[in-house]
Amino acid sequence: MSKFFNDVKTEYEGSLPFVRIGYRGAYDLAKTLDCGQAFRWERVGDEWLGVAFGRLISIKQTEQELIIYNSTAEDFYDIWCHYFALDEDYDAIDEELLENCQNPTFVKALECGRGIRILRQEPWEAVCSFIISQNNNIPRIKKIIDSLSFALGRQIDASLMRDHGAEGREFYSFPTAEAILGAGEEFIFSLKTGFRAKYIMDAATKWCSGEINEAELRGTKKLDDAVAYLCRVKGIGLKVASCALLFGFERLDPFPVDVWMKRVLDKYFEKDFDRATFGRYAGVAQQYLFDFERNTAK
Repeated sequence: MSKFFNDVKTEYEGSLPFVRIGYRGAYDLAKTLDCGQAFRWERVGDEWLGVAFGRLISIKQTEQELIIYNSTAEDFYDIWCHYFALDEDYDAIDEELLENCQNPTFVKALECGRGIRILRQEPWEAVCSFIISQNNNIPRIKKIIDSLSFALGRQIDASLMRDHGAEGREFYSFPTAEAILGAGEEFIFSLKTGFRAKYIMDAATKWCSGEINEAELRGTKKLDDAVAYLCRVKGIGLKVASCALLFGFERLDPFPVDVWMKRVLDKYFEKDFDRATFGRYAGVAQQYLFDFERNTAK
């Protein structure tokens, strides 16, 4: 049995496999899936329907457990436990953050945001998604990603998920870099990616050639070096690189700064405040502050 959740077994709703996870510690599914870190989740009633790792699942949270539909116990241990960060000790992370920063607003933000987890997404999808996110709003980002997936991804069998929001709909995996490269810039532009089309193509080119290598990037210890590595791609700057590293490469030290976060820092912190104060979990701190300003602060 894990320190953070009970043993998980496969159950069935008709032919649909599902698992129940009785977890320990704070976990806020809604905030985790609706805080701008992933773009392929939608709320359907009391469930969240989404595609990740080429799988279609639905997940919901009750007071005592998470329930994942279209998942076996094997799927949970192989994919979803890690993806949803159920194997990470966020109590220890929160404790270290509070030791590093006693700013009153941050303390309040952490308490309000406790339960947010950083998803461990597929690296290529994260890189491409955050290129698309530049100067864009979340509904439009989602629409572009859906269009890309519909056009170039692999269709996913949704027949068992009819009663969980999939009735009459089609779902596709996120396209590979090879599929995007093969489609060409003109086609990518036709999907309403705008000026981002040439950046998506450059990322796909460098990913396919090995110039951007996942293993090499994961092995880059210093955050500044990892950011510089991703910035080899045209159109990727500090913010996009930081987001891709935080949400797609399992690094918790990046602290992406967009308009929201600049407002937060200007509003609640002294001018000489150093974001390095948050230490190795700066990305978690960023999510707490982002959630606080967007949903809580008056």
